Amino acid sequence: MKKIKVGIAGLGRLGKVHAENLAFKIPNAELTAACSIMPAELDYAKEVLGVEDVYSDYREMLAKADIDAVAIVTTSGEHCWQIEAALDAGKHVFSDKPLGVNVEECRIAEKAVERHPELAFFLGFMRRFDPSYAYAKKKIEEGAIGTPYMVKATGIDPEALVDGAIRFAATSGGIFIDMAIHDIDLMRWFLGSDPVEVYATGSTFKHPEFREAGDDETGVAMYKCENGAVGFVHVGRTAPHGYHVETEIIGTEGSIRVSPVPAKNLCMIYNNQGVVQECVSGFPERFAESYRLEMEDFINCVQNGVKPEVTVYDGTKSTQIGFATTEAYRQGGIVKIEY
Repeated sequence: MKKIKVGIAGLGRLGKVHAENLAFKIPNAELTAACSIMPAELDYAKEVLGVEDVYSDYREMLAKADIDAVAIVTTSGEHCWQIEAALDAGKHVFSDKPLGVNVEECRIAEKAVERHPELAFFLGFMRRFDPSYAYAKKKIEEGAIGTPYMVKATGIDPEALVDGAIRFAATSGGIFIDMAIHDIDLMRWFLGSDPVEVYATGSTFKHPEFREAGDDETGVAMYKCENGAVGFVHVGRTAPHGYHVETEIIGTEGSIRVSPVPAKNLCMIYNNQGVVQECVSGFPERFAESYRLEMEDFINCVQNGVKPEVTVYDGTKSTQIGFATTEAYRQGGIVKIEY
């Protein structure tokens, strides 16, 4: 079976993760083209990835590059038009989350996917591919905790990276749009139901720059789902110990906890600091295997003509929930979620 030739758009922090997976770690994929508006990133493509066919214009890459598929890892506001352009050019599409930064954009992507049922469209909700989360889903389906009725999710970026969060706070869309999309997706996935109401609030105690930008350093949201289940999402930007992602699913007969300690590995260090377990430093380290597995699944879908499990409509719903959460946060009251 021939390798799938892929062109990547965007070679920032996450783009490099996907590019290196495509170039070196997925045997049935071949990274043949790269696009970026940053000259240094195109130099990286040539010198590190061995990709000579590089572009500063996305549409030019679609028109000229020898590719079967596109991996879109650009700024969130560019995703939907790039998805549409690639599908209309006859390319299979992998897009990182979020699908779009507003519902109108998401509808554009939906229509493009609907126009091209012969092409694979894959949305990068990579936590579904994390071995621990996938195992939790399997155990839930097997009935290990009875009927799931509550999800409690925490996602806090490290204090070590807070300067970057402050720099982009005014244009991030707010803490829930910026940080809660993966947790919202997992909540829907584990509970098997969409939220219909949300209440949200936030606080800032350490970095007033967030409040000055109209945002907060910590946000908390509570959801009521259509089937009566509930969800709690806690997101933040100031974890002192590292990158903290934790999820608990509670059912009628038990519960499952994923990553209660964001451990770097299984080592325990015994020294004058006590007994220490080091923590992961950021999302590329914590979810390295997830990123590889999701891209591998995308390539397999393209090769075998299989539709990905995550759909464009999942992306739209997550965006709708994210905006409703932000509205509840700004209003200080309960908001009905409309789909």
